[in-house]
Amino acid sequence: MHLLSRLGGLALAGVLGLVPPPASAQAAKRVDLELVLAVDISQSMDQDEHALQRNGYVEAFRHQDVINALTSGPNGRIAVTYMEWAGAFEPIVTIPWTIIDSAGAAHAFADRLENEPIFGEQRTSISTALIKATELIEGNSIASTRQVIDVSGDGANNAGPLVEPVRDEVIKRGIVINGLPIMLEKPKEFYDIDHLDRYYKHCVIGGPAAFIAPVFDLKQLAATIRKKLVLEIASLDIDNGAAPVQFAEAKEALPGIVPAQLKLPAEKTDCQIGEKVWGGGTGFDDFRGFPRPR
Repeated sequence: MHLLSRLGGLALAGVLGLVPPPASAQAAKRVDLELVLAVDISQSMDQDEHALQRNGYVEAFRHQDVINALTSGPNGRIAVTYMEWAGAFEPIVTIPWTIIDSAGAAHAFADRLENEPIFGEQRTSISTALIKATELIEGNSIASTRQVIDVSGDGANNAGPLVEPVRDEVIKRGIVINGLPIMLEKPKEFYDIDHLDRYYKHCVIGGPAAFIAPVFDLKQLAATIRKKLVLEIASLDIDNGAAPVQFAEAKEALPGIVPAQLKLPAEKTDCQIGEKVWGGGTGFDDFRGFPRPR
């Protein structure tokens, strides 16, 4: 079923006035952050690179800085779902929404993720990933003050709807989009673009305090994922360089983090460059907007 249609069904459920869960159940589902980890599994990265990317997230949820961050908020817990995506097909929800409120829960999440199989698919549809991530956030029964989509990938949108209008609509719904553009030094393919970090900054991320964390070497990947998660979970003010001392790696992360609010370069990024590389965008879906929020 098309993602937008499914979102429409969720909106309809709200209109029909489904009975809310008891107050005690609602309290049990209140967290400090709802975080969608949207991870690129396109075949522009080989199996070893996919494994390193996956292991970066596994290691992050076992690291004390991340555990400190996720238990530091007013509710002492966050909700996380791990989703893998590539072209304009239904993304794979590798791990559904999971409440993490302790070191044990974080390690259990990491253990489960480590044991999941890794798939690879063709093409790159960041827009489809954002649509699905929004569906996951708006369709769950979890309450929070912050919702974040964490998109990692190594290429520009070249399938599905254009990314810019989708990004803009997601931001209007109060969801922050952060990015982890992966720019490895290897032979360039026809679909690769220059300055992927600029593309992510101009065309993908957005919302209050949104940022990108570029990766230029796979050896940096695990540490960058860990530092990025600390900043997202703890909601640190990266513009002012604020980092509580209990998050030892956060200050080290700041030089490699690029806030969306920084002054953009003079040259404008073409947010349709990925589609143009694949032949002018013919055959791509038209994004007609999300249903009205519930």
